[in-house]
Amino acid sequence: MLAQLHQVEQSLNQVILGKSSQIRLALCCLLAEGHLLLEDLPGMGKTTLAHALANSLGLSYRRVQFTSDLLPGDLVGLSIYDSRSQQFRFQPGPIFSQVLLADEINRASPKTQSALLEAMEERQVSVDGETRPLPSPFFVIATQNPLFHAGTSALPESQLDRFMFRLSLGFPEREAEHELLRSDNRSSRLNLLSAQLSPEQLNTLQLAVDKINTSDALIDYLLSLVSSSRHRRDMLPLSPRASKAVLRAAKAYALINGRDYVSAEDVKTVFPFVAEHRLDPTSNARECKLSAMLLQQTPCPL
Repeated sequence: MLAQLHQVEQSLNQVILGKSSQIRLALCCLLAEGHLLLEDLPGMGKTTLAHALANSLGLSYRRVQFTSDLLPGDLVGLSIYDSRSQQFRFQPGPIFSQVLLADEINRASPKTQSALLEAMEERQVSVDGETRPLPSPFFVIATQNPLFHAGTSALPESQLDRFMFRLSLGFPEREAEHELLRSDNRSSRLNLLSAQLSPEQLNTLQLAVDKINTSDALIDYLLSLVSSSRHRRDMLPLSPRASKAVLRAAKAYALINGRDYVSAEDVKTVFPFVAEHRLDPTSNARECKLSAMLLQQTPCPL
């Protein structure tokens, strides 16, 4: 199945040009059963990445444009009265999909944001007193524009903490953009993507992440990284949830790279993308200054 996962990665690289590291990190987030926050300017390929990921994994996909007037019921679903049966019938909302793209999440009202983030955490929703499980796998890719854009509001720290990764695709390199301009329409390549993995195989890979080995020395290094954030005034302290997220992400990254153990390099690779938005919620996703500082100042004994 690992070979098939690499085929998924290759397929994504044919659609999203010049962003191989971000694609691998997005797959890492999915394998770790986290959720992904993409922060970037409009037109950078955020929507294309989400759609391509769903297509290449054979997962159901829905996109919701978050606006100030979007209601929680528009996302979760509603109970509608059926006059023929004289009963209320539940109409599922777009959240009942395996890959949900929450586009421009920081334009929605706090109430609607909370409805999404509660579902992300519990992987179920409650409507009219009845709890309904969400499909498995369930992966949310939320996008947000930088805070200087009109009509945006910052996500609170508690809500940002629900996202395992925050990434920025950024501008493509000149060669990649040249190829993008010369090649066929991106949407046509997107539609040609076929499923390389089944949802059941993806679930199996997610379970395999738990079996990746970690040494006590590596856990001590991770704890030193996290603890160093708790005695400073220039950043928010990393919580135990954050340290668990770093470790699980590092395990997933090791699995993608074909290893059954976590190395210090795995931790160093994923740490900025798991930690930076928790250390400073107002930071720019393209710069990971605080996490880089912690990595530089924390000795690695491995």
